[in-house]
Amino acid sequence: MEEIYNQFETDRLWLRPTSTEDTNFIFELLNSPKWLRYIGDRNLKSEDDAKRYIEERMLPQLKRLGYANNTVIRKSDGIKMGTCGLYDREGVEGVDIGYAFLPQFEGQGYAYEASNRLKKAAFTDFNIAVLNAYTSEENLASQRLLNKLGFTLKGPAYLPNDDKELLLFQLNRTTK
Repeated sequence: MEEIYNQFETDRLWLRPTSTEDTNFIFELLNSPKWLRYIGDRNLKSEDDAKRYIEERMLPQLKRLGYANNTVIRKSDGIKMGTCGLYDREGVEGVDIGYAFLPQFEGQGYAYEASNRLKKAAFTDFNIAVLNAYTSEENLASQRLLNKLGFTLKGPAYLPNDDKELLLFQLNRTTK
């Protein structure tokens, strides 16, 4: 029997757990210029690599915790625009929120809408007390979004096996 996972809805969007049916989209998104610049090259050279990435990096957390990466779909036309997820990274304390959109869908409020809905789910549906977010110092759009979502800059941080300094933002369930 297949497990049923939470899906979320906003006025304009559906957020549903990413699955292997999103392989083509994930391949495109993870090779987009801003993903490569701000998040990093995941070395996906083919759609088979993207499918394996979903199976090995996204689905295990979904099965373990009931949340992970979500594909963000526009209701009006069913177009897959981006991702927004809650991540329990190995070697990192706490859960963080992350988002990425294809370039043609940036600057239209979709990232805020998806992230705001997932932030609420983190606190109410998944009982997460503190939500983290990481971004690079040069990603000013991401920093503005995190501030708009109510996150506070805590300072510099590093993710395991990555020597790039990031900025850590945090939001407590009690201060949301």
